[in-house]
Amino acid sequence: MSSIKRCVPKSRTVGFRRCSPLSVLLKSIAIAGVAFSGLVLTFAAESAPSPDKSNYTILNPTPDTDLRELSADRPDKTDSPLTVDAGHFQLEMDFGNFSYKKFNSEQGHLVSREFQIAPMNLKVGLLNNLDLQLEFAPWQWERTENESSGLVEKHAGFGDITPRFKINLTGNDEGFFALALIPFLTLPNAQDHLGNQAIGGGVGIPYAFDVPGWDIGFQHSVVLNRDGNGHAYHSEFSNSISVGYAIIGRGSYFVEFFSNVSTERGVGWLGTVDTWVTYRISKNVRFDGGVYLGVTPTADTWHPWIGMTWRY
Repeated sequence: MSSIKRCVPKSRTVGFRRCSPLSVLLKSIAIAGVAFSGLVLTFAAESAPSPDKSNYTILNPTPDTDLRELSADRPDKTDSPLTVDAGHFQLEMDFGNFSYKKFNSEQGHLVSREFQIAPMNLKVGLLNNLDLQLEFAPWQWERTENESSGLVEKHAGFGDITPRFKINLTGNDEGFFALALIPFLTLPNAQDHLGNQAIGGGVGIPYAFDVPGWDIGFQHSVVLNRDGNGHAYHSEFSNSISVGYAIIGRGSYFVEFFSNVSTERGVGWLGTVDTWVTYRISKNVRFDGGVYLGVTPTADTWHPWIGMTWRY
């Protein structure tokens, strides 16, 4: 029970006991401080010190007993700030995904459909706080139809390749806050006019907070891409927030909001609301499935997928 004296009537005839507002405030702050200190000490007592993993490299792999919890940059657009442990590999992929977009009247009476098979991100831990990644789509198919003229355009083949590095700056193995940098470069090697046929690149800044039972992540990115007419480059700025909660057993439910703003003339901002579920099969395997839902004309109308993450 609190030791603060309450301002209550002494009797019906005498009136109220006077309590100095400053005194009550100071005592309240003192009690809150004690409670907060106790909470911090409790968390500190429950958190075992992390092992020193600074000497592990791709040639001297991290032992399985010291691996951090499985963390992936999929399926959300908000990357994880945690890297793959040194000397270990991680496969993150969709088994398949489908995109559908119906352009509004201002953009023409067009309907676009796209299908990808096994788009993936291959990762390898180089150092304890550094991993190398390679993103690519082995096969994708696009079909765009003009409903007014009946004209149909199709493209299919191998997609672009995007090598990336992830450099964790803090919170990789311990702490309430984690932060990383992800510089990347997109190479224009796609077949059959898929992609924008130009080199692009940028940097992502993901960060997250360690809240028991929750998965809370944010990301800000800056990208440089070729204009649609191919004459110059423009910058794009994206922001996202992803929130997940453990629901049943090893399952979790997530929701995300993503936005992208381009400086290219005539291109509106892109926004999506994304939702999905994950289920952890084991320490190193997790499956997921969900859908991205466009909330602006520039975004795909809907984009479902099913995929997995596997560490070895």
